[in-house]
This record gives sequence, C-alpha cells and structure tokens, in this order.
Amino acid sequence: MGTRHMDPIAHSDDNIRSVELSFGIIERIREGRTASLAELTAQTGLAKSTVHAHLTTLTNLGFIVREGDEYRLGLRFLELGEEVRNHRSEFRLIQEHVKTLAERFDERAQFIVEENGLGVYLCTDAECPNAVRTDVRIGKQVPLHTTAAGKAILANLPRDRVEEIINRHGLTAATDHSITDPEELFEALDTVRRRGYAFNRGERLEKQWAVGVPVLGEGTTVIGGISVSGPEHRLKGEYFDTELPRLLMGVADEIELNLEFG
Repeated sequence: MGTRHMDPIAHSDDNIRSVELSFGIIERIREGRTASLAELTAQTGLAKSTVHAHLTTLTNLGFIVREGDEYRLGLRFLELGEEVRNHRSEFRLIQEHVKTLAERFDERAQFIVEENGLGVYLCTDAECPNAVRTDVRIGKQVPLHTTAAGKAILANLPRDRVEEIINRHGLTAATDHSITDPEELFEALDTVRRRGYAFNRGERLEKQWAVGVPVLGEGTTVIGGISVSGPEHRLKGEYFDTELPRLLMGVADEIELNLEFG
C-alpha cells in the first residue's frame, strides 16, 4: 500500500494533545483500513518513536491489532459501538421500521441522528435486490444540510442551534446541487417545517435522490430523521413528490406513537 501524505494532526487548545494524537492515529488507520508504522509516521508528521508509543498503548488496550508490520482497528470498537447504539431507547423500534421501508420500496432506507452538529447513521438497510450500494454505513458522519433526513432534523432545531452548526461545520458542497448559502438553507428549512418532509436531489451524491421526515419526541424535540433513497431515474414524478413523503410521514407518526406509549 502506498504512503498517503496527509496534514499533520490538528490541535485545539481545549484538548489534551496526547489524546488528540492517539485518535488521529486511529483515524488514519480507519481511513486506510490498515497502516504500517512507517506510513503512519509519514502521514501524521510525528516522530517514529511517538507513533510507536501510541500504537503500543492502543494495542495493549485492545483498540488496535498488529498483524505483521500492519496495524488495524480492533473489535473493541465494535463492542463500544453496539453499546452506544443499544443504549438509545428508540433504536430497536426504528430499526424494524427501516427494514420494513427498505423491503416495501425496494430501496435503501436509513435513520440518522444529530450529534455534535453532524448527521450520524444509526440504522440502515440496503439488502433489497434493487437498493444501490453507496458509502453509507453505521456510524458514518455526514453534513446534515446535504441529506434529506438531515434537513428534516435541521428544520426542527431552534434557529440559533442551526446557526451554531453552520458556524462550526460550514456549508461545504458535496455536489453542485448542495446548498452552500445560509439564507438559502433557512428558506429550505422553512419549507420542510411547513410541509413536514425534505427532499435531497443529488445534494450529497450525484444522481441519488431521497425523501426524509423527522421523528419527533416529547415536546416536539427531534430524535432523528428517517429517509428512503435511490437513483434519480427511479425516484421521480408523483411517486417521489407525493407518495413517498405521505407514506414516510405515516411511518414517522407510528414510530412517535410507539415511543410515547410503548
């Protein structure tokens, strides 16, 4: 595997530098799936002895596994991830609905939540024969403004919270169709809030469209967003504009009732 040159690990005055370095190394390994000591030294801009010390510590703790000259992430992360996800009371109920949606529409379905200003995929199902395989995976983080479920979430957050998210993460364009202007985004969110659903017309991935709706909790707090996505040539016309939103809103209503009285 060739060496990938990356920026040195960023530092914030609020953070403990050694923790930053360890997680930076973890991220480098995650991005390449495996990495050698030499590659990590070149990628991070750190001294070889420093990288080796962090790798040794992470290996001893079970977060990294060494195989020959290569390092990979350990299954300890799987245990932690499952623990985090299963602690969310809504997870199992929503997971069932995501699976049902995917089977019903023969397209990918997913549920995302907002954490630290980003969208995080908590559930996804693409086992149907026609579902398009993309980069979506459990735990993946995405900018909220580029997804239908993300815009459904943003539309139900206070304006000052949305402004805080924009200030922190910006409005980076994932495609030529992404919204990059704050005022345009706020206008779009007003529309989403009024009608109850959001569209994504190639705003995160070219030629992939989606419909998303919010899942609301007690006091109209937003729990997350659920969506169905597929290729542009299949999601179009009245089916995309009317039928999918209506059915998704019905599913969201059912989830909300079950969460309230279950």
